[in-house]
Amino acid sequence: MIDQVRPADLAAWFAQDADATPVLLDVREPWELQTASVAPAGFTLVAIPMNEIPGRLAELGEGQRIACLCHHGARSQRVAAFLNQNGFDQLANVAGGIDAWSSHDPSVPRY
Repeated sequence: MIDQVRPADLAAWFAQDADATPVLLDVREPWELQTASVAPAGFTLVAIPMNEIPGRLAELGEGQRIACLCHHGARSQRVAAFLNQNGFDQLANVAGGIDAWSSHDPSVPRY
């Protein structure tokens, strides 16, 4: 099962494993990252567009806590399901995506 975590609750979800640096996996396209992005705060930000994930799995550690992020949450949910099918088990989908994040953090532009 893949956790659904609101942006405001992400730090608490990441804190469940204090032994490893968690990853926020942003699966949006490069133009989207230029439009709105988040600053890493207690996590490593990794940006891999959704269509590149299968060829770049080696960049992700199977033991890491990984929260997937996209614009509204649909692409990131699909990526989280794909990762789960490929042996990753500490996964979350950022519910509402960067759009929800922007309502939680006014420094993140809404698009």
